[in-house]
Amino acid sequence: MGQKGVDPNSAYAVLLETVARHAAEFDVIHSHIDWLPLPLLDRSGVPFLTTLHGRLDLPGLDDVARRFPEAPFVSISEHQRLPLPEAKWIATIQHGLPTMSFRARLAPGSYLAFLGRLTAEKGPEAAIRIARAAGKPLRIAAKIPRAETSFFRKRLEPHIDGDRVTLVGEVDDTKKQPFLANAEALLFPISWPEPFGLVMIEAMACGTPVIAYRSGSVPEVIEDGVTGFIVDDEEGAIRALREVGQLDRRKIHERFEQRFTASRMAKEYEEQYRRISRLDLPRADKGP
Repeated sequence: MGQKGVDPNSAYAVLLETVARHAAEFDVIHSHIDWLPLPLLDRSGVPFLTTLHGRLDLPGLDDVARRFPEAPFVSISEHQRLPLPEAKWIATIQHGLPTMSFRARLAPGSYLAFLGRLTAEKGPEAAIRIARAAGKPLRIAAKIPRAETSFFRKRLEPHIDGDRVTLVGEVDDTKKQPFLANAEALLFPISWPEPFGLVMIEAMACGTPVIAYRSGSVPEVIEDGVTGFIVDDEEGAIRALREVGQLDRRKIHERFEQRFTASRMAKEYEEQYRRISRLDLPRADKGP
């Protein structure tokens, strides 16, 4: 027999039961598991908010939002919330990262990087074509999802030669930093409305420019001509690669520190906790 998977709903059931038993002990409950906790939280009597991390253009979500008209939601980009205007949005809080986890490399790298799931919507095929047309080596850091094995075998594997296109496999946090820092640019040719795209700010933290398709949250994250280039197609990406060496990698890292740190994100969430609960929370010190 093959290895059995784990049903994530079993873990959620245990988690929600624990929250229900201890709800009165909390000042605020902050959920990151989308819609499932809403019936419990809405009846708990405890101030709560939910950060939505996924796409919201799926059937049925508008009905959920209407059933919980007073449930406060936080989006991770302005674009993410567009399909669901009926939800009670109280803030948009973009992701942040600890500054000590990434170091900028000021010299341009020697290859193009692709980091993400090997699915069609993430654009690995486009990344391969862009790199080949630009005459630059591409390194792909990713695991192969079981559900995407056929896509990988048919569409990607024939192009991976270990020279111009290299699959380095999945990288953990310790390997991610040098992988991104040593790249000339990160390719982000997505074909879906990505709600945020954490890898973009991971690259920026390393001083590495991002060449990204104009989709989803990209225009909110990338400053065109400063932290990378926003393009509409493969031809635009190829043109951008001719200019990417002119971008200031130090400035890219500085923009990360100004906009996308974990401390900034924490302060913005604390402000929302105060808002929904009127708590006099201690303000966070400056830090990573």
